[in-house]
Amino acid sequence: MRMAASPTVRRRQLSAILKQMRQAAGLSLDEVAKRVEWSRAKVGHIETGQRKRPSVVEVKALLKEYEVAESDPRYGAVLGLVRQGQQRGWWTRYDDILTGSYVELEAEATAIGHYEAFAVPGLLQTPGYIRALQRARLDRDPKDVQRAIDARLRRQEILTRPDPPAVRVVIEEHALLRLAGDPALMREQVQHLITLADTSTNVTVQVLPTSAGVHAGATGPFVIMDFAEPASPVVYLETYTDGLYLEREAEIAQYRLLWDHIRTSALDEEKTVPHLRRMIT
Repeated sequence: MRMAASPTVRRRQLSAILKQMRQAAGLSLDEVAKRVEWSRAKVGHIETGQRKRPSVVEVKALLKEYEVAESDPRYGAVLGLVRQGQQRGWWTRYDDILTGSYVELEAEATAIGHYEAFAVPGLLQTPGYIRALQRARLDRDPKDVQRAIDARLRRQEILTRPDPPAVRVVIEEHALLRLAGDPALMREQVQHLITLADTSTNVTVQVLPTSAGVHAGATGPFVIMDFAEPASPVVYLETYTDGLYLEREAEIAQYRLLWDHIRTSALDEEKTVPHLRRMIT
């Protein structure tokens, strides 16, 4: 069963479509604001997503000014996005564990590129590895560890749904070698990566060996997420408490270039699996 659509992505799609419709109608933000008797800021915030949950009534008012008739297929589609953007996803049950919008975006991404320097990416972690990470957090109440594990395993369901995203990860070798102090855990996690690399049609794993030396990824981990049109890509940079989200075209282009360089520095898919096997033999 497909996971519920992400309200965050639906709202971003809605904002992009409404902006396109306004421009197609040849109207400026000021002109629209005057016609519907709103402030210019309100119209602008709907188009940028700063107004997170515009109402059906508000969007109907905009569609009228953009001369989109009720018989137009776009009319119902846009209102559908409005209603979907007001829904609550499964992750809201873990809002004390999952902060920010990352999981919502991840749930709706069509492609995910993840470079990780210090840990195994969350979508590829085993329960034992998740438990070890959660116990290491200074701000995690021990009683919340199992809930954190449950939330992360729920996230991983996107890998096996009928329309999974294309997930490509590059992991620094030393992120895996950190597990050497717990051989059983290291074997469990590394074997899981091998299994995914060998059997999954939508997950690609590359290891960046320590022998590669200094490379372009020295600036730190990041995730590039792509979405169905018209939602634009997002680059995510994780911090200890939440994260940063980059959406400007120039920023996305820079990180795509960085991603290409990192992938070139890493072992290719065919060499990665033997390398992983040697790590646990």
